[in-house]
Amino acid sequence: MPNGIWLAWDSMRSRTAVIPAAGLGTRFYPVTKAVPKELLPIVDVPVLQLVMDEAIAAGAEHIVLVSHVSKTPVEAYVAPSAAVIDKVRASGRDDLANRLARIGADVRVSVVYQDAPRGLGHAVGCARSAVGDEPFSVLLPDEIMGDATLLNALVDSCEKKGVGAVGLMRVPMEQVSAYGVITPSASSPDEGPYDIVDVVEKPAQADAPSNLIIIGRYVLTPDVFEEIDALKPHANGELQLTDALRAQSLRSPLTGMLNRSQRWDTGTPMGWLTAVVDIALTRPDIEPGFRAWLTQRLGD
Repeated sequence: MPNGIWLAWDSMRSRTAVIPAAGLGTRFYPVTKAVPKELLPIVDVPVLQLVMDEAIAAGAEHIVLVSHVSKTPVEAYVAPSAAVIDKVRASGRDDLANRLARIGADVRVSVVYQDAPRGLGHAVGCARSAVGDEPFSVLLPDEIMGDATLLNALVDSCEKKGVGAVGLMRVPMEQVSAYGVITPSASSPDEGPYDIVDVVEKPAQADAPSNLIIIGRYVLTPDVFEEIDALKPHANGELQLTDALRAQSLRSPLTGMLNRSQRWDTGTPMGWLTAVVDIALTRPDIEPGFRAWLTQRLGD
């Protein structure tokens, strides 16, 4: 891409966060027949709220939810409700009330729709008109982070370098076939940041270029939409975001940064339950009684 086009956004800071939330959550059936998985509670706070909090902590002023027309509870959740905020505040949870009050007031929320489960690339592409011509973050709501450290670092990197940045983690080689895997440049430091020169989706273990996988935090430049438009579907009919990232990385290396914060994968019942227990044990209002009960229960 000509350098002059890159200058249109290479000094811009991401202020928009895209949260793909159109999935039907079949791993959680039958509950997700009625309750979107993004609204499953982590103790008493929905997963979606935690992910929005992270986006806001990294500077997001506009949140774009990519939803499905059947998931009306998602829209209901982000609709401002002074009565709910008042009740939460009256219960003594001022911090949560303040977090709820930001949505729709300090932080604008847009909802766009994905008509069918056609992959993450397609879901991100559905947000194009709402995002516009500026860098933006993507947060997968199946993943909860302990804080916004990684996302802030990705935002800073994209603003400084003018190229997309993605979150990474290392996994055992026998697990790489379940993920998008990067090829770091030979000159990249062992612990990053990495110059990403190629990306492959779910490679066989023998073909994997590394054990560095992409996790669900991205900050992307708007030219990724052109790459998404050019994607060809995989055999399952899905358009993969990793294919669009690969096209970008072959043109100009993306940046990869290792996550050093706590991370929970809530995409499965076991992962969700682990997150609930771990996070409950960090809550001053929950931890003493819960720990005592848990200790007793495990000792039985």
